[in-house]
Amino acid sequence: MRSASAAERVLGLLKEPPGEPDVTAGYLDLLGPSTQPSPSLAQSVMESAFLPQIYERVWRPVGFNLAKGWPIGPDTATEQAMTRDWLGLSQPGRAGRPAATVLDVACGPGNVTRALAEGVGRDGLVAGLDASRTMLARAVADTAAPGPGDAGVCYVRGDAVDLPFEDASFDAVCCFGALYLFDDPWTAVDGMTRVLKPGGRLIILTSRRPLPLRTARLGGELVRRATGYTVFGDREVTRALADRGFTGIRQHRYPLMQVVGGRR
Repeated sequence: MRSASAAERVLGLLKEPPGEPDVTAGYLDLLGPSTQPSPSLAQSVMESAFLPQIYERVWRPVGFNLAKGWPIGPDTATEQAMTRDWLGLSQPGRAGRPAATVLDVACGPGNVTRALAEGVGRDGLVAGLDASRTMLARAVADTAAPGPGDAGVCYVRGDAVDLPFEDASFDAVCCFGALYLFDDPWTAVDGMTRVLKPGGRLIILTSRRPLPLRTARLGGELVRRATGYTVFGDREVTRALADRGFTGIRQHRYPLMQVVGGRR
């Protein structure tokens, strides 16, 4: 674990903290060796040993940026700056960064987790949660120990759909590139809403179906059944947040992706 104090703080946010926390792999493991349901094709790719090795340098900058309409759409640095802004955080190097408590759901190899930490001050905490051992191993390896003015960072192996945290634990929650992989995405959104403090902010980057046509919806359903990958329409995620009481909802739409955010 990169920071014992960060791990202790995360343990204090759990609904059922383990009596003997397992941090032997460098992250807090809440799942252990328990048998999980067979993952979908898309989930299997994310949990592979190969993808974490290329995720940050190839998979995300190429795949995501193309889906966002590169070279017209935002690059990774612009996206990360926007994410910090939407979540009410600061930007790297600025004085007075907030001591916020932030959760990165389905954090993968920690690229977004680290970007969030750059906008949080010394007394803040950023927790990255994922179910994949291979992704978390990469996240731990690529995350440097925080400096004197930096937020604590802790990685957690846990269930992104059934979040293990207490209600109203976080000032901000981020979920990038994962909602479309969940078997039950709306239950996942319920969980993200539950762990947010009143006034807390949520941001989600997910898939987008560019055409509202019936044939496009049917095609998206076939893709979901075959691969476990869900393609969301333009109003599905915004409506989900509105139904859960979020205000100030905003959305950026790209050719094949969308960013949606709001305040609880």
